[in-house]
Amino acid sequence: MSDDVVGKLAKGSLFSRLLGSDRQPLRLVAVPRDHVAGDRARGDALLAGRMILGSESISLAEVDFNAISTDGPLAREVQSFNWLRDLAASASREKGARLAEAIAGRWLIAHGTRVDGAWAPELWGERILFWAAYAPYILSSRDGGYRSALLNTLARGARHLDSMADKAAPGLPRITAWAGVVVAALTLQGGLPRLSRGESGLMRALSAAQFEDGGLMSRSPQEQMLLVDRLGLVRAAYFAAKQTQPDALENAAAAALAALHGVTMGDHALSSWQGGNPGDPARLAALIEGCGLRARPLRQARGWGYQRLSALGTVIVVDAAPPPPPRMAAMGCASTLALEISDGAQRLVVNCGGPGPVSSELSHELVQALRTTAAHSTLVLDDTNSTAILPDGSLGKGVADVIIDRSEDNDCSRIEASHDGYARGFGLIHQRRISLGNDGKEVRGEDRLTAKGRRKIREAAPYAVRFHLAPGIEATVTADGMGAILRSPGAPPWNFRCRGAMLLVEESLVVDGHGRPVPSLQLAVVGEISGIGGEIAWQFRRSS
Repeated sequence: MSDDVVGKLAKGSLFSRLLGSDRQPLRLVAVPRDHVAGDRARGDALLAGRMILGSESISLAEVDFNAISTDGPLAREVQSFNWLRDLAASASREKGARLAEAIAGRWLIAHGTRVDGAWAPELWGERILFWAAYAPYILSSRDGGYRSALLNTLARGARHLDSMADKAAPGLPRITAWAGVVVAALTLQGGLPRLSRGESGLMRALSAAQFEDGGLMSRSPQEQMLLVDRLGLVRAAYFAAKQTQPDALENAAAAALAALHGVTMGDHALSSWQGGNPGDPARLAALIEGCGLRARPLRQARGWGYQRLSALGTVIVVDAAPPPPPRMAAMGCASTLALEISDGAQRLVVNCGGPGPVSSELSHELVQALRTTAAHSTLVLDDTNSTAILPDGSLGKGVADVIIDRSEDNDCSRIEASHDGYARGFGLIHQRRISLGNDGKEVRGEDRLTAKGRRKIREAAPYAVRFHLAPGIEATVTADGMGAILRSPGAPPWNFRCRGAMLLVEESLVVDGHGRPVPSLQLAVVGEISGIGGEIAWQFRRSS
């Protein structure tokens, strides 16, 4: 396949147009080393002729870049060339280069001579990151025409980004575009004079998308993982070019890693927020190991919004902030004050999650339902979302203000937080108190609804405090109906107790790290609340 592609590339006017007018052949002056190990299983699939992402796949023997759009996760995966990392994990340079150069040649034929959808700033940014890091896999050909065509196209892409990076959507796309500008300046011959412009653009993009505590304004852990990855590749380019990375950029990268650590659970995978799922713990571990940075988990995040409690193997992550603004997150969730709990590597209480950025077989209706308050481990009043999810999928009115108080002493760590998502419709404030004993054996909680404002419930409104259980956890209700014994394959039993309401065990589902729905159970503490409010107390206690 590679010989045919290169043969086509080297003929006629197409070859001349791709080479451009530069008389001297371009070259890379530095090749960054990507220290993040790729997914070998995905690399094996690539060598076998298939690119797989989530529930979708494509035959590489039939890749026609003229027919592949940039819509959808799989199309963007092919266009971005980030799969080179997985290919390198599975194949030697010689073996991998035959496949990589064949695909790169096809991309050049389809997109190298015109500016089209494949030239979207964020795609070019990501493409430059991976073309630079995996240059040995796409520039090993003995055909000088192919090599010159690819390098000239790369240089044209970098110049395109110089003027178009700020056209990318705010957030991770714009950061990725400017990261490509910086890496091109560091690695392409003659690029250093453009480095300061790239650095300024990248810092602007970060400042507009990243809270001071390091978390992205999208509040998406899966996007946060990609942010750490992008900044790690930029860092590698500075090292390869023997240039000093600005302190501000180094600090932003370290803060991003700390925020990412802050939302990992005891199994070293992500907690499920903003339509995401745990992902692949091996991939996350490889990223953290290879990014070149070290940071402690962020425990108190005001902007990023996730509060972390931990003691002797028990980890709790709480969403203590309003949902992300719509311009930063297309799949924001009504999850304020929800929590996840793990005991060692065993997850206990989770959120239902969502498909994240990959293709999924989940229906559109189910994906939207997974964004609701009821799909998260928190209190739901009258089956109403704490922040409205509008028919077009955008977030409407709801939580605007979250008040947090946190304290630690010799006995436990405590979080007390409240949100106003039910103030407009019900005249009630939801307050949640959580404490974790310093021995990690006891989690105490209280959900309180207090009256505020003129609007009042006329009589009463139903509520449910939901605790979605991780797949594989069995729940046996106690004889008095006020508690349950939770048994799991990976941790000692935990006892759940509640006071002031009735306990039900209901069916649920959880989206796993591959984006697939898995049946599970949930504890639902249900009752009715009057206009003056009330409180529901609950407790999880490890039996040994």
